[in-house]
Amino acid sequence: MEKRHILCFSPATRLQQEYLPLPAWLGTQGTGAGSLWSIQDLEFQFSRAKCSRYQKHKCLQDSHQEVCREKTISMKRENQSSVSEFLLLGLPIWPEQQAVFFTLFLGMYLITVLGNLLIILLIRLDSYLHTPMFFFFSHLALTDISLSSVTVPKMLLSMQTQDQSIPYAGCVTQMYFFIFFTDLDNFLLTSMAYDRYVAICHPLRYTTIMKEGLCNLLVAVSWILSCTNALSHTLFLAQLSFCADNTIPHFFCDLVALLKLSCSDISLNELVIFTVGQAVITLPLICILISYGHIGVTILKAPSTKGIVKALSTCGSHLSVVSLYYGTIIGLYFLPSSSASSDKDIIASVMYTVITPLLNPFIYSLRNRDIKGALKRLFNRAIVLPQ
Repeated sequence: MEKRHILCFSPATRLQQEYLPLPAWLGTQGTGAGSLWSIQDLEFQFSRAKCSRYQKHKCLQDSHQEVCREKTISMKRENQSSVSEFLLLGLPIWPEQQAVFFTLFLGMYLITVLGNLLIILLIRLDSYLHTPMFFFFSHLALTDISLSSVTVPKMLLSMQTQDQSIPYAGCVTQMYFFIFFTDLDNFLLTSMAYDRYVAICHPLRYTTIMKEGLCNLLVAVSWILSCTNALSHTLFLAQLSFCADNTIPHFFCDLVALLKLSCSDISLNELVIFTVGQAVITLPLICILISYGHIGVTILKAPSTKGIVKALSTCGSHLSVVSLYYGTIIGLYFLPSSSASSDKDIIASVMYTVITPLLNPFIYSLRNRDIKGALKRLFNRAIVLPQ
């Protein structure tokens, strides 16, 4: 049987036979005396060196692409200005009318604060008002004061000083508390509707159902849900970046107006508004309508008109506030509006941030005998004490 031998050469001898110069990358490895390489070993060394050069070239290309990508990102960031403040355009009024509107809104704000504080004081001092309905009403009065204080003072300051700027952190904070107190209004009105439902539809079980523990639980849940919803919108807004345009065509930092200024993708924010935001408005409204539906059925079954009048007197104030509040919100957020109707949106916002908190003390005090009685007793005490 024929034996096949593998011829061995030194690297220099083999390359000279192929008429090729000795590459520098081979160096002097294996060229010593008695050092022989097979043809397969030499081909393997060529292949390994070729792969090494290819990998180095590819690494340089990848490094160059990474540098280019970082430069592109930095250029995009340079095109976007880090917005440190926003400009609130305020109310759509002429400059010469600002003094008149400043006096008007200052008077309404003071009446709102003093009127709601008076309601809270009456409920705390008069033992006749220590009932679940007035417990909820005291929290509603505190919420109305807070809601007006979130937006109106900044608007009055801008009118007086002509400084329309608001820091980024201040704008986000204002938006958070505006959403928080707006949601809290919704949940408190729902709790008051449930209280009226139990009082009219189940009068004999009213004291056993509407205990102090249940009232505190309803208020605590209202605060927690409002805080959660406001915090979710705020955290999603904090992930967005804003371009050079920092002008807000409103008198406060509205969430929708801020999203229009963002350079980022706001699809997730819009999804949260469409789902969670609308649920916070529609679900309490549905609960209120269901409660008043049962109340209406119970009133129609009343044997005498005296019962109907008494039921309407206890629900009239709350129903008036609900109609005013939700009517404005539905007209602002649910009915379609064009970009040309931004002035109408601002006016509607004034309705439920300024007018509604202003009217709530008058609606409840003028239509409620208990409030008027407590007010008379408070005045009598004030007259008697100096004597």
